[in-house]
Amino acid sequence: ARHGLSLRTPGKGRKVTDYAELLSAAKRAATAATEFIRSADRPPDTSWEKKGVSDFVTAVDRGAESIIAESLTKDIPGSVVRGEELTPDIASGDPVWVVDPLDGTTNYLHGFPAYAVSIAAVADGQPRAAVISDVVRGEQFHAIDGGGAWHESTRLSVSERNRPEDCLIGTGFPFKHPHLLDPYLRQFTTILCATSGIRRAGSAALDLTHLARGFFDGFWELALTPWDVAAGTLIVREAGGLVTNLDGSEDVITHGPIVAGNPAVHAWLMDTLC
Repeated sequence: ARHGLSLRTPGKGRKVTDYAELLSAAKRAATAATEFIRSADRPPDTSWEKKGVSDFVTAVDRGAESIIAESLTKDIPGSVVRGEELTPDIASGDPVWVVDPLDGTTNYLHGFPAYAVSIAAVADGQPRAAVISDVVRGEQFHAIDGGGAWHESTRLSVSERNRPEDCLIGTGFPFKHPHLLDPYLRQFTTILCATSGIRRAGSAALDLTHLARGFFDGFWELALTPWDVAAGTLIVREAGGLVTNLDGSEDVITHGPIVAGNPAVHAWLMDTLC
């Protein structure tokens, strides 16, 4: 059944739950992590640790992920957490929680108000329940497979704009992958000249909520990770949008590019980018 998911608990044989139970667990974990991030002191420059070029991690990221992992595995025994900071390589479980404890760490460190907690339950390779928490605004977005996408109690729907010249497009820069800069800049120039504008705020999770709310009409980025997109993908799809990679596959919970939009703009982006 689309709304059901059987989970096995080690040593006990089985545990039966459904996507609504997964969503409730994700909401609790996201709320706890959000409260932790908001109450923590912002780390001083001297404590920033670099994972790569312009790619930072701090004790706040790791602390938030630990809180999320403890909450999720307590609520859903037998599940496993694939988190950006502590457990990025876990591939399978019943289900796999794909977690970004602080999407937009660079924004957070500089006090730029665009960063989020992102949690998705993935089963059979697809996100089934998802929560994105806007830490600064205290807002929560969620979706359940087959149950729609929501901002608190308001149901979300992608825009109906279909003329590129009227559309606002979100993006992200491939700052970790310099070899992608030349093709990206060609794409950027083409999209900028054909639309009403491009925005880049530095949090893919929040960008996808903006698309689901109809603020953006489309979004593309060339180098994302599973924890960047797992929750946002479900929220956009449940709001009536499309999310694929550049070859049109819907299998986007991986490392690589994504293209998203309302149906008309997604089709136009695919034609334009490819």
